[in-house]
Amino acid sequence: MRTALACLLLAVACPLARAAEVEFVRVWPEWRDAVAFERVSEYFTGQENTGSQIVHRTHPETRAGFYFLARVKNAGAALPSAKLVVSVIKPDSPRPQVYTFPVELPAGSTVFNLGLTGADWAGPKAHPVAWKVEVVATDGRLLAAHKSFLWEKPDK
Repeated sequence: MRTALACLLLAVACPLARAAEVEFVRVWPEWRDAVAFERVSEYFTGQENTGSQIVHRTHPETRAGFYFLARVKNAGAALPSAKLVVSVIKPDSPRPQVYTFPVELPAGSTVFNLGLTGADWAGPKAHPVAWKVEVVATDGRLLAAHKSFLWEKPDK
């Protein structure tokens, strides 16, 4: 009983012992045509229906683009203000391009569709060389990150 109580107190006293409160479950990068976002309800209402996904685009008027479908799990309290930051190395330049999307991050699991649309992506045949997606708090703290295997050199 004392051992269990000591372990509980240690877990509460040492935040490093706890699992991350915000994490990426998965990130799927892919090109999506504009028709992939059309739903029957749009024909009746004239409004885009994104369902349970939260969609952000670099050019909101353009739907077709290269998207990062990111499922984010927040085990803590809701964050009314945070940022999703997408860094991409494109085939035409070795320098990363950075795109920032302000978001509300509710508790639980949320799906974000982060689109590089319009002039920000070369078309359906272009693929990123490497990419990284981060959740950043308003104070600049990195809360979670997920990246492609080519984003950085492995440790020796």
